[in-house]
Amino acid sequence: MAQDDIILADLDDAALVQQMHEDLYDGLKEEIEQGVMILLGRTWTPYKVLTEALVEGMRIVGEDFRDGILFVPEVLMSANAMKAGMKILRPLLVETGAPRVGKMVIGTVKGDIHDIGKNLVAMMLEGAGFEVVDLGINTDVDKFLKAIDEHQPDLLGMSALLTTTMPYMKVVIETLKEKGIRDKISVLVGGAPLNEEFARAIGADAYCRDAAVAVETAKDFIKRKHNQRSGADA
Repeated sequence: MAQDDIILADLDDAALVQQMHEDLYDGLKEEIEQGVMILLGRTWTPYKVLTEALVEGMRIVGEDFRDGILFVPEVLMSANAMKAGMKILRPLLVETGAPRVGKMVIGTVKGDIHDIGKNLVAMMLEGAGFEVVDLGINTDVDKFLKAIDEHQPDLLGMSALLTTTMPYMKVVIETLKEKGIRDKISVLVGGAPLNEEFARAIGADAYCRDAAVAVETAKDFIKRKHNQRSGADA
C-alpha cells in the first residue's frame, strides 16, 4: 500500500495537514491519531489541530457526501477516524478553553431504536467543531428536558426512522413551549420518513434530509444567533 511509504513525521506542517485530510477521507484512524500527536509535538495548539487538520478534512468529506461521491459506510469510517483524533484533543481543548462553534443535544425519539443516521449527524457535527451531547436511542421528553436544562444547548436535534415514532417529536416541541423554553433553542429534525412539510406541521425550525445538510443548517442557525446577539436585527 502506498500509505506505508509515507512517513508522517518527515512531512512539513502543510504537507502533513494535507496528508491528514486524505487520511480522514480514507477513514485511516491510526494515521489520524499519529498526525494529531505529531502536530501537537510541533507546538500546534489543540484548537489549530482541530480546525485546520480535522474540521477542514471533514468539511471535504461532508461536501462529497452531499454531492453523492461518498456514501454512508465511507463517511462513517471518516467520522470514526475523526473521533479517534478528537479523543486525543478533547481533554486538551477543555483545558485551554478553546472556542466551540455551538452546542447541540441530539437523540432518537421514544419508541425508536434506529441510530445510524443520528450517529452520523453527531459525528459530523463534532467534526465541524460543535460540542454534541448524544442522548442515544429511545429518548423520552424528560430526558431531552433534563439535558437541555443541564447543558443549555443552542440546538436540539431529534431523529426518527419509524412513522409510528414521528409524532413524538411534536410532544417534545409542545413540552418545550409549555416550559417556556421553546424560543431559546432551535429544533432540527431528521430521519427517512420525514419531510419539510412534517417539520413545519410539528413546529420544528428545520428538516435536515441527511448529515451534511444537518451540519450546514446547524452552522446557519448559530450564525443567525450570533448576528442577533450582536444587535443585527433580521
